[in-house]
Amino acid sequence: IKTIHTIITEIYLTKTKITMPITPLRVIFAGTPEFAKVALQKLLDHQQRLNLNIVAVYTQPDRKAGRGQKMTASPVKQLALDYDIPVEQPISFSLKSEDGKVSRETLASYQPDIMIVAAYGLILPLGVLNTPRLGCLNIHGSLLPRWRGAAPIQRAILAGDAQTGITIMQMAQGLDTGDMLYKAHCPISATETTQSLHDKLATLGGETLLSVLENLPAYQAQATVQDDSLAIYAEKISSAEGEINWQNDAISIERQIRALNAYTYLSANKDPNQRIKVLAASPIKPDQITHEPAGKVVSVGRNAILVACGKNAAGHQHLINLTALQWAGGKPSTAEQIANGDKLQDGNLFL
Repeated sequence: IKTIHTIITEIYLTKTKITMPITPLRVIFAGTPEFAKVALQKLLDHQQRLNLNIVAVYTQPDRKAGRGQKMTASPVKQLALDYDIPVEQPISFSLKSEDGKVSRETLASYQPDIMIVAAYGLILPLGVLNTPRLGCLNIHGSLLPRWRGAAPIQRAILAGDAQTGITIMQMAQGLDTGDMLYKAHCPISATETTQSLHDKLATLGGETLLSVLENLPAYQAQATVQDDSLAIYAEKISSAEGEINWQNDAISIERQIRALNAYTYLSANKDPNQRIKVLAASPIKPDQITHEPAGKVVSVGRNAILVACGKNAAGHQHLINLTALQWAGGKPSTAEQIANGDKLQDGNLFL
């Protein structure tokens, strides 16, 4: 039986619409490069609206960077320090090491409700994934299960994909195998580079994460299991993959230039000190057919340097239009600057 005091209190609360404050969601953010920094900034900008409390940021240990090889904090760490957020930089979470055990204890001490991961760079064992009350979410730069792994942006461009996107997934033990909460699509243009697509996906990743956090229980309840039979792995890019094989067709080489740090040589000994970076190329023109040997510099022009490529599946050879190169130790040069100089002449052969 309710007392008169209880009834009066309930009536007062109903009429004045007073509600008890909801405890903010305790969030740990784990990420390292610029891609992750963009997502963290989004969280910081909207944490009050979403009722979040970012209790700690996890990132890779400081690394040597630049010509001076100075110890440099990651973009994520720099942003976290700007907001006075505690930063953790463990080297391991493995229970086989004392460092790993301490790292797990530290993580648990933050009492996280959820952990958000974006390009962190450290393997998270099952014990870590299960530490937050709501588990760990990952911002992945592809439309899973296509391009699981370390280099989804570069692999999508190399493959000539028409689109990619962002997948927010609930992390599991496998490599990007967790259940998918939400996907956002992003077209890949004919002139898209790794950098331009990275920037688009970084922004899209932050926006998509906010959408999920606005109604997290619903997204987790409707999570979709990945179809493993459709999985394609985006292996880490090696330096060797950047070397241009001029026997390949023009479209493949043009994608390689847009996706990777592409390079070539004029010298048969392939001395690293004589490496030439191929910075940019125009889209392939179907009418620019050639019968010159693959790798031959057909024309050093002011608008483009025309180079013969290998045969495509139809047996045709096309020219590729290089618009910017950089010799070892030099500055980037446009086609016009190269045409005005003496480093490259018609008839030279790229090897």
